[in-house]
Amino acid sequence: MNRKKLRRRPFSAIIIIALLLFAGWCYWAWRDLNRPRIHGSADHLVTLAPGATINSVISALMLEGIIAHELPARVWVIGFARGRSPKAGDYQFKSPISPIAALEKVLRGDIATQHFTIPEGYNQFEIARVLGSLTGVKPDKENPGDTVTSSLLLMKDVSSIKEIDPSARSLEGYLFPDTYDYTSSTTRRQMVDAMVRRFHQIWNADRQRQAQELGMTPRQVITLASLIEKEAKVDSERELISSVFHRRLKIGMPLACDPTVIYAALLEGKYRGKIYQSDLDRSSAYNTYKRVGLPPGPIASPGKRSIDAALNPAETDYLYFVVDASATNGAHKFSASSAEHDRAVSALRDAERREMR
Repeated sequence: MNRKKLRRRPFSAIIIIALLLFAGWCYWAWRDLNRPRIHGSADHLVTLAPGATINSVISALMLEGIIAHELPARVWVIGFARGRSPKAGDYQFKSPISPIAALEKVLRGDIATQHFTIPEGYNQFEIARVLGSLTGVKPDKENPGDTVTSSLLLMKDVSSIKEIDPSARSLEGYLFPDTYDYTSSTTRRQMVDAMVRRFHQIWNADRQRQAQELGMTPRQVITLASLIEKEAKVDSERELISSVFHRRLKIGMPLACDPTVIYAALLEGKYRGKIYQSDLDRSSAYNTYKRVGLPPGPIASPGKRSIDAALNPAETDYLYFVVDASATNGAHKFSASSAEHDRAVSALRDAERREMR
């Protein structure tokens, strides 16, 4: 037999065996990368710092128990990452999850977001408490201290609203109530900025035109809308409440709006949970029982419905409203005369006394 052929056969066998071993390893590696793994990080965030490399990502995922074998992951990255880099931020990985799914999540930048909601009618103090209660927020460099206090300080910066309201002294009324996303890299200043940007979207050219047609400034509209927001408990009543306030403003009658009295007490740190006679007697520009006209500025953040109600009051002859004694949903009884209003107030007081027995 030819000696060259004898030498060739062992060499060919080695190549075949190597190829089979390599194919077997590839099959095993592919299954390993696609096998969902149960791990312990589903209930907490995994944070990747800025500048994190794919190698550091693989190491982090191995520590979390998501990747069991390092080499298959590195080979997959070389073949399939396609030049993508890890995105810094917080990640949450469901359990079970496959190594490939986890790596793709990081390369996509599918950062875990959290949410906070500002309800309609919240004032700056309540909004500051919401922001102060959020965990995992990046501290502001200029206000790294107490979160509630620092949030209130951020609301003193009115540069973002000057174009709409040159006389604004705070962002009260312009922190639009909505649900917002944030991550661990979001600062409270960015959250405040997001709320003001949302307000700018709502206060569009059409609403600006409507305000001009009414002879009102944006500040006056938002102030009126904030009163409507605080008074309205039934959505359909907003335009009716707006009509009462518009008519009172027109004839020079005090608005007599309880929420403004509460706000005056809040500004002085003296609100005690309900209105006392001393609150009604307080000498404050926000006391609409003692002062005619709108208060100096908004007392809360109105939603879109209240803003539109301020711009589009119903056509009525109403001058009064009080909680309807027979209603269970906070609806009001509207009246055109003081005598009719007095009867509605008496009915409400009688109902309150019956409940106390």
